[in-house]
Amino acid sequence: MYGNFWENLRNAFRHDNNSLFKLIAINILVFMVLLVSRVILTITGFGDLYSAGVSKFMMPASLPKLITQPWSILSYMFMHEGIFHILFNMLFLYWFGQLVHQFLGSRKLANLYILGGLSGALFYVLIYNLAPYFRGSIDSSLMLGASAGVFAIVVGAATLSPNTSFFLLLLGPVKIKYIAIFYVVLSFANSAGANAGGELAHLGGALIGYLYIVQLRNGTDWGVPIQKVGLFFENFFRKKQGVNVSYRRPKTSSSFKPFSKSSTSSKPADKGAVSSQEEIDLILDKIAEKGYEALSKEEKRKLFEFSKK
Repeated sequence: MYGNFWENLRNAFRHDNNSLFKLIAINILVFMVLLVSRVILTITGFGDLYSAGVSKFMMPASLPKLITQPWSILSYMFMHEGIFHILFNMLFLYWFGQLVHQFLGSRKLANLYILGGLSGALFYVLIYNLAPYFRGSIDSSLMLGASAGVFAIVVGAATLSPNTSFFLLLLGPVKIKYIAIFYVVLSFANSAGANAGGELAHLGGALIGYLYIVQLRNGTDWGVPIQKVGLFFENFFRKKQGVNVSYRRPKTSSSFKPFSKSSTSSKPADKGAVSSQEEIDLILDKIAEKGYEALSKEEKRKLFEFSKK
């Protein structure tokens, strides 16, 4: 079990269909960068520089600050500073993420994590700016951590398969719906405490985790915009490696060439070339429907060979 985990984590960016380990790896890498930077800058007398730099990537409650650092709505959800903070977040992400991956696949797992982080950030900003209790601390409040995205996955998993049981130390098998309910209630109870911002983000993530699964069952995938952005960057980097993939095929395919190709020959295409084009069109349709990761090794090989013609 542990051998497979570390092997998958080490090779997270070498494999497709692997968003769970990619998310864990990104969080660990960012944590290590922050840890090393904090130690070095602090002992060399530049601790204030570290704090000022990190704050630019944390999620502010203040709307004027957010406008000056809009990237923080994404960057904050991959940042941790405490060892136990990242440890428990990554454990929950791993345990519940496997279940979401099993039911929904790699892309929807990533969609749910990002949507949870976005929802948590927006809920945090909304409550801080509307509730009188937080009015005096808006300007100084900053938030970081993967908890909102993790809560979305925890509640999403519990919505998908509420009666699945996890074995908990001292308690034995416990249905995950009770685990999710316990942590949501705990976050609500602590939402007026010292870590109010984080607890509010948990609630925002939990809410989107539930709604995402409900809407998915109704035929609506709220993660499509996020998935399109992900596919855009995947396609961009594959083009840099020499594979040019088109995800949409026009209805008038007689004049459509999915790959850039120059030719000075006026000879009509032979039967083998037509067959090859039809085969590539089917592969492109499969990418449009299911994504590049759904291709078999043979289909990827054919696509790559065709791109070199």
